[in-house]
Amino acid sequence: MTWLERSELLLGANNIEKLKHSKVLVCGLGGVGGAAAEQLARAGIGNLCIVDADTISKSNINRQTIATHDNIGKYKAEELKKRLLSINPELNIDARKVYLRDEILHSTLLEGWDYVVDAIDTLSPKLHLIKTCYQNNIPIVSSMGSGGKSDPSKIKISDISESYNCGLARNLRKRLHRLGIFNGVKVVFSEELSDKESIIEEEGTNKKSNSGTISYMPVIFGCFCASVVIRSICELD
Repeated sequence: MTWLERSELLLGANNIEKLKHSKVLVCGLGGVGGAAAEQLARAGIGNLCIVDADTISKSNINRQTIATHDNIGKYKAEELKKRLLSINPELNIDARKVYLRDEILHSTLLEGWDYVVDAIDTLSPKLHLIKTCYQNNIPIVSSMGSGGKSDPSKIKISDISESYNCGLARNLRKRLHRLGIFNGVKVVFSEELSDKESIIEEEGTNKKSNSGTISYMPVIFGCFCASVVIRSICELD
């Protein structure tokens, strides 16, 4: 008996081997990225790179898997690495405390990933991550905004061209269109209309706004992202 017995029962031994030998990159380790990385590790992905330069703050505790009152101020990448190794001690995990920009972004993405999870919540690095993956035919799933929303039944997986009712997706589409990219990017988004009372606009910043969030929504977005990766590697789509 192995800890992946139930997964093998569902997916089959061949797919468990595929997952074990796959290389996945997770960019951004907040509520979405942290949950995605954990589900990938629990599914048996054998090689995982997690990237985030930020530290844990008290405001993260309501929605981020790794955030507790005991590790405020510690690096998200390091804390998540500890957690994932406690789940699978044989996991080959590379935790990087860097911001993905310019040369670092390009060199990181060209390391031969089977899939990339984009859980970045700021526009500029998110745009360049998607653009670089698109231009180099690197499979990517990108999380759109989970803030200001509370109904998990409204979450969908689609091409970015089919996303709607999401401010982050709208801003991304505009910028991607300027680069000649209109489709071919898989996203997780919610069709639920945002509660405008819960959103604080931050004009002049890269993030555009700060949104109210509830514990489960970013986590579910992360689970949806992980499902895209796992189903693709196992050729279940």
